[in-house]
Amino acid sequence: MKKLLYCVLCITGLLFCSISCMEEQDFDQIDDLNITPTLASGIFYLESDEQTINSAGALGSFYFQEVTFKAFNEQYVAERLIEGTITYEMENTTSKTLRIIVEFLNEGGGVLDVERFDIEANSPSVVERSVFYGVGGKNIDILSNTSSLRVTADNLGDGSSVSSDGDPKVIFRSGAEFLFQLK
Repeated sequence: MKKLLYCVLCITGLLFCSISCMEEQDFDQIDDLNITPTLASGIFYLESDEQTINSAGALGSFYFQEVTFKAFNEQYVAERLIEGTITYEMENTTSKTLRIIVEFLNEGGGVLDVERFDIEANSPSVVERSVFYGVGGKNIDILSNTSSLRVTADNLGDGSSVSSDGDPKVIFRSGAEFLFQLK
């Protein structure tokens, strides 16, 4: 009798499970998933004191460097780049007017784009400029084809004056945010 009751309860339990609120699983949901991560990164940092700028002389170049930029060297990544923003921050407490030029170079060394910054002397506040790439901005292919950046800084002032600031220097830095489509 106990065996019969046990069997009836098991069959009733299985019957309830089969007609309960179970729903068929849809594993095709991945097709509806839209992933667009944002990657943020620093690109370069330039800092120079006034003594170094003076040693370059009037109208002389005090900084020159080519920075490797292989963020998009994988075709898979470059093809999925949707947009990007590069933000530049400048601060100049020296007595010199300066010009900083950033050139975007392709694999062969050809110039894809140029950003030019004329920085006034004795400007202790940080000046920020953002450059947008993608729809409504510069061509996104500039970023996806860039393999290095060439940064040049020139003294547009004299080679002898000294700022009254306690620690006169120029600081120029950049950072970027990139948006990708991973699907």
